[in-house]
Amino acid sequence: MRKVFFGRTGLEISELAFGGGVTGGILINADEATRYNALRRAVTGGVNWIDTAPVYGDGASEAAIGRHLQSLVPQPYVSTKVRLEADDLNDIAGAIERSLTQSLERLRSDWVALYQLHNHLGHGVGDRIALSPAQVLGPGGVADAFERLKEQGLIHACGITAAGDTRACLEVINSGRFDAAQVYYNAINPSAAWKELPHGWRGGQDFCGLLAACARHGMGVLSIRTWAGGVLASSARPARLFVMTANTDADNEVRCAAAVRAALGDAYGTPAQAALRFVLGNRDFATRVLGVSSIAQLDVALAQLAGVLPRLLAWQHLGEAVGPIPIRRDALVVLPPMPRRAVLAIEANPRPSVLGPRADGLRLAPTLAPRRHRPDRRTSRGRRTTIASPRAFSAQDALRDA
Repeated sequence: MRKVFFGRTGLEISELAFGGGVTGGILINADEATRYNALRRAVTGGVNWIDTAPVYGDGASEAAIGRHLQSLVPQPYVSTKVRLEADDLNDIAGAIERSLTQSLERLRSDWVALYQLHNHLGHGVGDRIALSPAQVLGPGGVADAFERLKEQGLIHACGITAAGDTRACLEVINSGRFDAAQVYYNAINPSAAWKELPHGWRGGQDFCGLLAACARHGMGVLSIRTWAGGVLASSARPARLFVMTANTDADNEVRCAAAVRAALGDAYGTPAQAALRFVLGNRDFATRVLGVSSIAQLDVALAQLAGVLPRLLAWQHLGEAVGPIPIRRDALVVLPPMPRRAVLAIEANPRPSVLGPRADGLRLAPTLAPRRHRPDRRTSRGRRTTIASPRAFSAQDALRDA
């Protein structure tokens, strides 16, 4: 399985990550043997990242990972999250530290590779508590608390959930204080990769500019909601469909998913396979977090790595479902061009502080070497080795491949 650098963190991450959430729910709902076999199958298939959170099964997902983590070879990285409630807002730092302590106990670990804020920003969905940029970036806020946890060696990197109000998300991303973001992206709503929405868009919330902002700050990006809560995975409406974005509802999501299936037909496999191949086609994402309900679903996902969906195919013929999506350069994010092979020279010792200028003129932010399980980059030819990093997805790629 292809692995890439996870933004400026210095970690390498597989292009698929194992999701331990409620969507799929195999670490929450399955028997113990199935939970273990699912984790083992993912790792042997090349997955090196497991994503979880305390709210997934009220700690059941983290606990399942903790029971089996030490037996997995090679041992994967783990990311978890913190969600603040109304009672926590008077002591944000304390609430974050308490939540992490409880997560580490369930995970039976003394650190995590990535710790993410699970709250939406600006405004939330339903009764979920959202945080303002001031609560995240201000004195005594989330960013300060995460920095202290880094200094203590309890977390290697910190991130956010780029959901809620897009302007608030952009403000937090542009602060440069976070290493990673999980971003909503799928064949119904791929707007995070665009510069602006086309006229007549009816596909849901405007996430335009998120991926470009993350790229400017060297952030690692995880794609979430590949199957849009399940509507892209099957023609059957999911029994529980939680819509986590604005300007849409469950009925609209189902209608848009039907339009995607009609546009693609069966040329790219089942609906779930086609939706995954679509997301795999965007290399701005370091990984895609997938939740599965069975090992058979996991095997199907692993099998899709051999081919990806042409990047604009799913957007061209949605018609009345989401509105016209013209193939127009100014409707897409245009990232600065990069060469097909951006080769980064990494010194094994001492740790690099800056990876140097990219071919597009941007500089990557300082890279932190992992505190534990640092990959050995020595080779038989000497201390210096080169790592080929896949080029970024850009509008030029989309226009050429469409």
